[in-house]
Amino acid sequence: QKRRGICGATAETIAARNFIRMVAGGAAAHSDHGRGVAELFLAVAKGEAPGYEIKDEQKLLQVALDWGIEIGDRSNNEIATDIGEKALAEFGKQEGELITLRKAPLKRQELWRQQGVAPRGIDREIVEIMHRTHIGVDQDYKNLLKQGVRTSIGDGWGGSMIATELQDILFGTPVPVLGKANLGVLEEDKVNLIIHGHEPLLSEMIVAVAQEPGMIELAKSKGASGINLAGMCCTANEILMRHGVPIAGNFLQQELAIVTGAVDAMV
Repeated sequence: QKRRGICGATAETIAARNFIRMVAGGAAAHSDHGRGVAELFLAVAKGEAPGYEIKDEQKLLQVALDWGIEIGDRSNNEIATDIGEKALAEFGKQEGELITLRKAPLKRQELWRQQGVAPRGIDREIVEIMHRTHIGVDQDYKNLLKQGVRTSIGDGWGGSMIATELQDILFGTPVPVLGKANLGVLEEDKVNLIIHGHEPLLSEMIVAVAQEPGMIELAKSKGASGINLAGMCCTANEILMRHGVPIAGNFLQQELAIVTGAVDAMV
């Protein structure tokens, strides 16, 4: 007979609860990336975010078609407003399926439905984990792990997919580029700025501002020969694939970049 805790939970149940609570934490953090992008996207569509604009009109129209949004004779901003509102609604949806699941291969969609792991809403599945892992709720480790799978799909094919689609529209769909990587991209005679993090919303503006003649002249007036931008971690990939900005390193190299003494600011 299996040993049980005073609450009646087996070791399998306890392990499953702990594991999927970590899944909930990761999905919440990762999917919130998509929420932030959707909020900015909607603000851009409404003319409330100066400096940002829709750069990939073709991707805008494609996403509208994929999501069942009318195009007709409507302006880009009108279409984008509907896309932004629909994207934000995916987080709080309570029934049905995430609209972005349609991007997955048909066989995969069918499998998710057969197994009952097609997410209803991004936030919905995260809350479900926190509920079912509480004492006195779900004791079946198989059911608990199944909910972990559903939540993970809601992150990857929900929040992350929304972020990908909307970032492409706002900042341009990436194309293959040649780039440089590692700490050797830092330059002794320039102001070295490292852009760090997971979301490209601010980094896109930093790239644009750093290329302005006035900023370059300001750097030269302080004794530098110019401004050198480099990326770190996930944001590095975003600005590499859209602007060719070199990658200084990954998450494990963030402190190493600072201790070189060559970095003037890490943003």
